[in-house]
Amino acid sequence: METIDTAVIGGGVVGLAAALALARRGRSVCVLEREPKPGMGTSTHNSQVIHAGIYYPAGTWKARHCVDGARMLYDFCARHGVPHARCGKLIVAHDEAETATLEALRIRGEANGVSGLRLVDEAFIRAREPHVRAKAALFSPDSGILDAEALVRMLARLCADLNGFILTGTPLVGGDVRSDAI
Repeated sequence: METIDTAVIGGGVVGLAAALALARRGRSVCVLEREPKPGMGTSTHNSQVIHAGIYYPAGTWKARHCVDGARMLYDFCARHGVPHARCGKLIVAHDEAETATLEALRIRGEANGVSGLRLVDEAFIRAREPHVRAKAALFSPDSGILDAEALVRMLARLCADLNGFILTGTPLVGGDVRSDAI
């Protein structure tokens, strides 16, 4: 019987990234993915946005991981040719009450380590997004987008290059717990 150091359940972005990290450390790894190909679940059925780290409460693990993760994801995409763009985004306010909320988001984002956040006026908004009508906006230059399917394909290829096995159409149906393994 073949022995594998680690089985990763699920071949989405998180599972493939975990498998790649293990393979890079010299561990034998296989990914069990129930779908016919990796990434067919949440990983490719979302907005494909790279979040800058504005929304999470300051000092939380989510905030820290979002900011660090965005930086690492941009680096990974650039190094491996995964299509992406650091295009920025506008969070708009239609009146003065909403403008105060933008200031709170800016302060929270800066506390999380997000750089370049700034409140912008109608002229900036109109120049960047001519069809958006708003009194003010918070501009987040580190927000971006990526091609999630290309990211999944690259992670899977890098795993395979390190002799990681990706077993598609292979759901986990059970396991036995032993003293030295599952």
